[in-house]
Amino acid sequence: MNKPKIFIDGESGTTGLQIYSRLNQRDDIELVSIEASKRKDATERAKIINAVDVVILCLPDDAAREAVSLVINNQVKILDASTAYRTAADWVYGFPEMNPGQREKIAHAQFVSNPGCYPTGFLACIRPLIAQGIIPHTFPLTINAVSGYSGGGKNLIQKYDTFHEQQTGANSLYPYGIYGLQFGHKHVKEMHQHSGLASPPLFVPAVGDFAQGMLVQIPLPLWTLANPPSGEAIHQAIAEYYAGEKFVQVAPFQDASLLRDGTFLDAMAMNNTNIVQVFVFANDATQEALLVARLDNLGKGASGAAVQNLNIMLGVPEDLGL
Repeated sequence: MNKPKIFIDGESGTTGLQIYSRLNQRDDIELVSIEASKRKDATERAKIINAVDVVILCLPDDAAREAVSLVINNQVKILDASTAYRTAADWVYGFPEMNPGQREKIAHAQFVSNPGCYPTGFLACIRPLIAQGIIPHTFPLTINAVSGYSGGGKNLIQKYDTFHEQQTGANSLYPYGIYGLQFGHKHVKEMHQHSGLASPPLFVPAVGDFAQGMLVQIPLPLWTLANPPSGEAIHQAIAEYYAGEKFVQVAPFQDASLLRDGTFLDAMAMNNTNIVQVFVFANDATQEALLVARLDNLGKGASGAAVQNLNIMLGVPEDLGL
């Protein structure tokens, strides 16, 4: 039996390298590469794209759109890791755990868009509550999140790595920096469309002085609701929604054992995994709650999710290579 042929278009980038390293260990697929000198040769790329079973696009948005325009073989499947098609009507959103039946859609789709890292954390927390009516779809939500600097791509990684190599004192390059202060971050449309919210959330991202890892926080002022749910009700709804899922883990309600020193939620605890952990913290007396997702921005937030989606698209065990 012939092995499925996989072409990673953009394998030299941050996400591409991570995906390649995960797939290169497997003997059930055949990885197809393009000569370095022909990476920008549209004719050569088109030839390869239309000759393989699955193409994984690890390219900037415009380059991803160009690659898709080269597809003439309706049997080749495309998995895009850029933001170009995450809200496109004719593409399937590649978050298998998001909705019942989402896996089936991914399995039968020709075009699948890999989710962003921040949206994965946000949707893992909020989608179950909106879908089950625990939180109304009109609820105004804010998102405060911090990612490791690897989420910024090659340029930001190089800046941090160079600084750390040259560092002689105790100062850090950017110990913690908020960005996206003009709003309209490219992930917001994705968060809005797939959450079921009536209005887009207010998103405030930040970068920390650590390579990879991520915390996505969603505060819930429950006192604004006519009938606010308890913290345990919120936790139970999320836990039941993801019952049996391997890659979405719902932490026990208010379990301090998962906190560093019983106090701090470590952003890097899920590094090198394909797991997103969901936490619920609440104070019923003040009618406040906090949802937190913890994941590896390069794992479940990028390359790990891509491999999971690839497995589904190929019809092989979902956790193969993960």
